[in-house]
Amino acid sequence: MQHMSFVPTKAFFTKGIGRHKNKLQSFELALRDAGIEKLNLVYVSSICPPNCTILPLEEGVKQLSPGQITFCVMARNATDEKNRMVGSAVGMAFPADKGNYGYISEHTTFGADEQEIGDFAEDLASTMLATTLGIDFDPETAYDERRQIYLMSGKIVDSASMPCVTTGQAGVWSTTISAVVFLP
Repeated sequence: MQHMSFVPTKAFFTKGIGRHKNKLQSFELALRDAGIEKLNLVYVSSICPPNCTILPLEEGVKQLSPGQITFCVMARNATDEKNRMVGSAVGMAFPADKGNYGYISEHTTFGADEQEIGDFAEDLASTMLATTLGIDFDPETAYDERRQIYLMSGKIVDSASMPCVTTGQAGVWSTTISAVVFLP
């Protein structure tokens, strides 16, 4: 049996918000807002391949074709409650050695602003990467302290997130999505 392998070489971050009286259509509108509505999305888990280049959104979207089967890591959340904060975020931790893989996390919550949800997603990804790289840290310390340990270890070079937060409105579904989209 022939072994087929697909390892993405590029990726980009995107996010979107959609509102509609129907929940599914609010999701579709969030996909449109994110620029990825024309794709057949396949959700994958949390690994950013070695040597994967992160592209700007505009450049990544240009490389996509309608109907293309496209792998992504996506966080998705929705509310139909008036004034309820709803949010989604993906976070990524980048290894210092580009030959190593990185981690991507998904996080959804209610009541958190973009800074909080983005930091949490970065913390999740960084902590997963730190544990695989053998970085010694106290999981009970605040993320800001752990982030310094991660960076000082020389094994994790950076982290990033794409938080997406909105406030629910009466009579409609409000959907947030945040994604890392992979390209060949």
